[in-house]
Amino acid sequence: MAEIYMYADETGDLDMSGSPGASRYFGFGTAVFVGDHGHALWEGLQLRCRLERRGVSVPQGLHAKNDSHTTRGEVFDLIRAQAPRFDTTFLAKENAYSYVRAAGQMRLYKLAWYLHFKEIVRRVSLPGDTVYVIAASLTTNKKEGSARDALEDVCRQSATDREIVLCVWNAPTSWGVQVADYGLWAVQRVLEDRKCPWYESSVEPTLATTFRPWGLAK
Repeated sequence: MAEIYMYADETGDLDMSGSPGASRYFGFGTAVFVGDHGHALWEGLQLRCRLERRGVSVPQGLHAKNDSHTTRGEVFDLIRAQAPRFDTTFLAKENAYSYVRAAGQMRLYKLAWYLHFKEIVRRVSLPGDTVYVIAASLTTNKKEGSARDALEDVCRQSATDREIVLCVWNAPTSWGVQVADYGLWAVQRVLEDRKCPWYESSVEPTLATTFRPWGLAK
């Protein structure tokens, strides 16, 4: 029986109003490492320390949206060398079903996770395996407890023949979550026709799926 480590992060906000400031998509991305990957975690720590030594302050860890171009390049170089499996799911919010809109933001959150997790967990693991799901704490609103309940419920429903261990951690505490963030950011840049010079070299080679069940946003 194998141990699978699935690091998960989310992108976009949960606003389905169509307001000018709302994101076009909400979705999840995961980075998967199989078995012992302690060296990968150590390399992530080393990179963070090297950045601090050069005067780059990263007290909240690495975050693709906020990091400098130079820092992004170094992170993507390491991701290319580590080569985790990436999977992404994007929901175009303008195409949300009426029942999702009526149910509210946490329904969108749970549905996005369900559509992503139910498929990917069966692609990366076998019956009897232990899957550690390390998910970033929700930062788009103040419903952290509801978000954890949603994650737990989907994990419980989707993989009854596997042991699922859910860990909801702050992103700065986990190199794997930061890798998931970087992979998701790169895929979203390409999806939205924006430049990402590291996509082809560092993400695309191990990007297994990009799921868009509600199509593309305008």
